[in-house]
Amino acid sequence: MAASFSNLLSLLHKAAAASQVLQIHAQLVAASLVHRPSVASRLLYAVCELPGGAFPARIRPSYADLVFSHIPRPNAFAWNNIIRFHARSSSPIKALLTFARMRQNRVLADHYTYPFVLKACSLVPGLDEGGSVHGSALKEGFAEDSFVVNGLINFYCKRGEIASARKLFDGSRFKDLVSWNSLMTGYVDRGDASEARKLFDAMPERDAFSWTILIDGYGKKAGDVGRARELFDEMPNKDVACWNSMIDGYVGGGMIGPARQLFDEMPQRNVVSWSILIHGYVRCGYPKQALELFQRMLVEGIRTDQVCAVGVISACSQLGALDQGRWIHSYLKKNTGLLDGVTETALVDMYMRCGDLQQARLIFDRMPKRSVVTWNVSMVGLGIHGFGAEALELFHQMEKGGVPMDDLTFVAVLTGCAHTGLVDEGRCIFERMRSDFGIEPKAEHYGCLVDLLGRAGLLQEARRVIETMPTEPTASIWGSLLAACRVHQCTELAEAAVEQLRKVGADDGGVYVLISNIYAAEGKWNEASLIRRSMSCRGMEKVIGRSAVEVDGCVHEFVNGDTSHPCKAQVYAVLCELSRAMLPKR
Repeated sequence: MAASFSNLLSLLHKAAAASQVLQIHAQLVAASLVHRPSVASRLLYAVCELPGGAFPARIRPSYADLVFSHIPRPNAFAWNNIIRFHARSSSPIKALLTFARMRQNRVLADHYTYPFVLKACSLVPGLDEGGSVHGSALKEGFAEDSFVVNGLINFYCKRGEIASARKLFDGSRFKDLVSWNSLMTGYVDRGDASEARKLFDAMPERDAFSWTILIDGYGKKAGDVGRARELFDEMPNKDVACWNSMIDGYVGGGMIGPARQLFDEMPQRNVVSWSILIHGYVRCGYPKQALELFQRMLVEGIRTDQVCAVGVISACSQLGALDQGRWIHSYLKKNTGLLDGVTETALVDMYMRCGDLQQARLIFDRMPKRSVVTWNVSMVGLGIHGFGAEALELFHQMEKGGVPMDDLTFVAVLTGCAHTGLVDEGRCIFERMRSDFGIEPKAEHYGCLVDLLGRAGLLQEARRVIETMPTEPTASIWGSLLAACRVHQCTELAEAAVEQLRKVGADDGGVYVLISNIYAAEGKWNEASLIRRSMSCRGMEKVIGRSAVEVDGCVHEFVNGDTSHPCKAQVYAVLCELSRAMLPKR
């Protein structure tokens, strides 16, 4: 039994998968060893330290609590483990309740306990428990303990109370590298890169994290990518994190070319590196390149994570690449831990945008827990495909179920009403926003209402909505009215919309093309010609049209005027055939 016991503990120490921990747990139960304090503590530590995807997210917290309950008289080490686990597992309230139980059981906290508890406090908006935890730490003699002081500095920085953090920092006699980095992070998070730089210059020593914090401060927070690159080039020993930070800075500034160049120069990459660039391509409107990069990543043997998965699913959404989206869905199902609420919501959005409403609804119905984003994307998807009644039904389900709604919920349902001509229903929901839901309509909601009325041909009513708005109408609202004027051939109102767009400086090429087409549709060729000449004189160009189609899992992109596609002969042959077929028969 002693040898078996020793072997089990050794296996527990090496366990890297949930299945291994569960098997060892079963053997410990069978051998009546699980209630030994030292054994249960070891088991708890193994559960808490497993990688994030090892257990399904919904099961792991309950399982950790079950293992903890096996410990007859847990010591501070066991309490610290379960508190830290809940603080890291997005259950900060549970971590604080566990700390309260620890105090009720008269177990003395140590200098590891307080940083975990303070981290939990910083994750709960509006909670003022941090002050009392600070007071408890002082009373129990931890005022000069570096772990506790650093935890407090980090806590106050996370809460935006930078003055309190600075006071603790300045008053501490035992500043270490963590203290300097924590305070510097606080300044960066509040957008004060200059103060962060002063700390950086005064540091007695720096590590790679110190450099990365400041690179982030200049590149992502201050938008000064040039200063960030200067710092990056000065850095003596670059790690993967600082390369990722610099690439992210370029991506945030829309500089996808330099981001890709830096990515290609990296001596080594992790999944975060790939994820940043994939999201960058998607954000900058290059979904095809995002998919190509993802495929290369898999070829190189890099296992994706949830963040990367969401990026590549978004790329499929933009391209309408349904086959590739289905393959990625299958890949996520086969790789344990990758399917969670966020990735499932992205899949719902992708299937909706690609037209597979049945599969989107199937995922939606099977989700054990739906966020407001899940409901919103489902309503938008149903609405734009002409299922406005179904989108309305989802809205009413949210209302009946007491699901919290946000601004985008009403954008989603109003969009659904607009695309399916449900004018009365849309008007009613718009009116109820303020009275029944306490949400003040914003410019985007007025834009949806204008779109709803414009699509239905109620152009004068749409104009009255714009003129009586409590805020200044945005360019997109006038643009929506202009688009409706084209559909319903209302030249006078279209001219008024163009004049308003000119006033707000949004009279780009697309606007003039629209008004030119309106004139042409009514046979006003002189006016249409004048608009085109005006565009030419002002150096305006029509936005180049581009489209993509997926054939046998391969995405083909076409750009207006570009004849470089390898199958151009077949494409033009089909187009000629279609053109002939569309000609009226004599």
